Amino acid sequence: MPMLSRTAANLFWTGRYIERADFVCRLVDATARLASLPSTYGGDPTAWTGALASAGVADAFADTGLEPSELNITPFLTIGAANPSSIRNCLERARGNARAVRTALTREAWESLNGAWHEVERFTGPRLSRARAGELVEMVRRAVLAFDGSAHRTMLRDDAYWFLQLGAAMERADNTARLLDVKYHLLLPRDEAVGGSLDYFQWATILRTVSALTAYRWVYRDTVKPWLVADLLIFNTQMPRSLASCYGEIVELLDHLGEGSGRRGPAHRVAGSVQLGLEGTDIDQVFASGLHEFINRFLADNNQLGAAVAEQFLF
Repeated sequence: MPMLSRTAANLFWTGRYIERADFVCRLVDATARLASLPSTYGGDPTAWTGALASAGVADAFADTGLEPSELNITPFLTIGAANPSSIRNCLERARGNARAVRTALTREAWESLNGAWHEVERFTGPRLSRARAGELVEMVRRAVLAFDGSAHRTMLRDDAYWFLQLGAAMERADNTARLLDVKYHLLLPRDEAVGGSLDYFQWATILRTVSALTAYRWVYRDTVKPWLVADLLIFNTQMPRSLASCYGEIVELLDHLGEGSGRRGPAHRVAGSVQLGLEGTDIDQVFASGLHEFINRFLADNNQLGAAVAEQFLF
């Protein structure tokens, strides 16, 4: 029997919000590392404004009227009530969606998410020091891993699990694409050549943000180079956060959901088209036509898939 659309939507958005909270955690951690380096070793005074752009909340921060400094941006990204994508708000929305379908989750999955929310509540306040922000980020990262592990180990492989994973995979693809675009479009070194120390540390920070620095060295056995970082995060299917890997998972999850309902729809067509497009392109073609333009097309396609999933399953 097909799952009710309301239940499917709750699970889908639980997956998306948990993945977004994890991404913002990684972003805050990596940005703090980059911003704390001396400028001669790659430290970047624009790192925190780049983090706002990566999270897609630069306009929301501008609306606060605050100075764009680490002191103001860190709490905005982590516990800011005015930021719809703050770690706190993401976990609150994930918990709200999960509570609405409590019986679709196992006890272990629910308790890991509910516990994370109560832990985050301890960090609320007018100020958040660098040390406290670090504690918050580390705690949430552990909680997300606990949720993922408990869901993977304890949930039946049925519609509930597949909708949860579908939301996470789509959000993961969106986050990786935005991170690549911000680095290339906004953070290119202005006062030194591409390939200099600042450029190296920025691209290495991108890899750390998605836990891919070790994978990069293993795959390429080379120094960090922009086109190889982009190749890893766009096309390498062995890299879990790459666009190609995410869409391989998305297509597989939609196939499972299609088998359960006995029908295929617009979401299958959009996802299949994106996957074929990635398979038919390589990094040389991407850089020849423009990485920024490529990422913009991908983000538009990913948004189209979100609309198609909603039309097919969630309404």
